[in-house]
Amino acid sequence: MELIKTIHVASAGLSILGFFIRGILMMRDSPIMHTRWIRIIPHFVDTALLVSAIWLAVQFGFAPTNSPWLAAKIIALLVYIGLGFVALRLGKTLQLRIVAWLAGLLVFAYIVAVALSKSPWVFV
Repeated sequence: MELIKTIHVASAGLSILGFFIRGILMMRDSPIMHTRWIRIIPHFVDTALLVSAIWLAVQFGFAPTNSPWLAAKIIALLVYIGLGFVALRLGKTLQLRIVAWLAGLLVFAYIVAVALSKSPWVFV
């Protein structure tokens, strides 16, 4: 079980690091953003993150219906994904992309805070 938790935490760290770096590259309009590996690697990392999260939830008996903090993480994850799409793909202006990127970083911080506290009300 400890191995799965380690994989989950490491994947979360790699995921946010990748998002941070891709945001910097986006702001610099770097051609690296259009390389195949920069588009593919996040899918592997995020798949490991999601699979390990589901594994842990099943093993510990957590479900969104009996764990409000898990429901909050799932909702925040969907918001994070949406902000990531705006920041790295769909944003029409650089300003909108930067705002979405910064908001995504904040939402990720919220997800981590909820995971550590097991409470959806970490900022109250």
